[in-house]
Amino acid sequence: MKRNKLTLLALSASMLMSSAAMAQDSVFVGHLVDYTGPTAFVGKAYGPGVYDAIQYVNANGGIDGTQIELTQVDYAYKVPEALAAYKAWAGRGMVAMQGWGTADTEALISFVAKDKIPVYSASYSAHLTDPQGSNPATKKPAPYNFFYGPSYSDTCRALAQWAATDAESKGIENPTFLHAGDNHPYPNAPKEACKSYAEELGMTVAEPVVVPMAPGDFKAQCLTIKESGAQYVYLANLGGSVVALLKSCGTVGVEANYMGNVWAGDYVTIEASQAENMIFPSSTPFYGQDVPGMDLVTEIAESGEFSDGGKPTHHYIRGICSAYYMMDAMKWAKANGGITGENIKKGMYAKQDWVPEGLEGVCLPSTWTDKDHRGLMTVAINQGSYEDGEVKIERIDETTLPRRDDWLGL
Repeated sequence: MKRNKLTLLALSASMLMSSAAMAQDSVFVGHLVDYTGPTAFVGKAYGPGVYDAIQYVNANGGIDGTQIELTQVDYAYKVPEALAAYKAWAGRGMVAMQGWGTADTEALISFVAKDKIPVYSASYSAHLTDPQGSNPATKKPAPYNFFYGPSYSDTCRALAQWAATDAESKGIENPTFLHAGDNHPYPNAPKEACKSYAEELGMTVAEPVVVPMAPGDFKAQCLTIKESGAQYVYLANLGGSVVALLKSCGTVGVEANYMGNVWAGDYVTIEASQAENMIFPSSTPFYGQDVPGMDLVTEIAESGEFSDGGKPTHHYIRGICSAYYMMDAMKWAKANGGITGENIKKGMYAKQDWVPEGLEGVCLPSTWTDKDHRGLMTVAINQGSYEDGEVKIERIDETTLPRRDDWLGL
């Protein structure tokens, strides 16, 4: 009899907890941004995309009635500040976090796994894609890390693939690939993966050239690039550093094809550097393109950062996609036991080839599983040039990379 009473009490408590979870009025999400540090050039584009998307959903009913309480901290790309913000937020009951940089996101891998708090980063480091440590070469399992888009390694592989094909079409024998970027976790993230694949494709890989993240006079680095004979140069930095490198290399007469990572290529960088034929990847269309989901992107932009006009870069749109994938997983979680970190993670696995409702044609169909957090393997390749006082961007290729086991987490 006593045992039956205990069972009934446990069931009643469980039902109460479930009802409370289903009736959540609000949940707390932390948002790390860099608006004043070395990556602010693109941080000020991406961060508002996340923020505006969440505020737009809050203003339109939230997550089936649950509001997202969003706290944003500008940590200026400093890892200690990111760790301090995370610890404070975890103490407040944070259910998910919108993150930013590679160094801080990787530093938090073990913390978020222990605390069961999903992190949606703007770092696309492949080190975040192996949730179980299935690949023996993976640095560390990352079960609670997600991001929208292909990894830095996979976009660099796609660029190397494009370069090999381009060289063949131009009759270039023994084409040479070169990595140019700072000695820092973000620029370094795809270095070894891209080197290995470029060599697999038959390219020669020159010694990497270290280029500081902060803008400067890079003529010395450009002379090294020139002496290497590299026809294909991967730009691993972003913003002002890329602009300065392109200008410095133009001054010393470097003739090469420049291939930027996803943060290095946008219309602002192309205009500032007056680049010619800069190659860069993307995982969304550009603002204003004629796709069904652009109407929602426009509503979000005009209700937030761009209420007074202006043109977002595609970094802003990726921020919207990141926020919407998180919020879709929250919606699933609310219907399946409540919006908790653990349930949000389960929600990320609930669908395949998944596009958030209303963003068709903007966010590409993505799939995450409990064994593979490479959500997207499709890479669009663009060519941007500054001509006659305006930026022209053209999509020149698109490739879907294989989900090779030896590439997981690398």
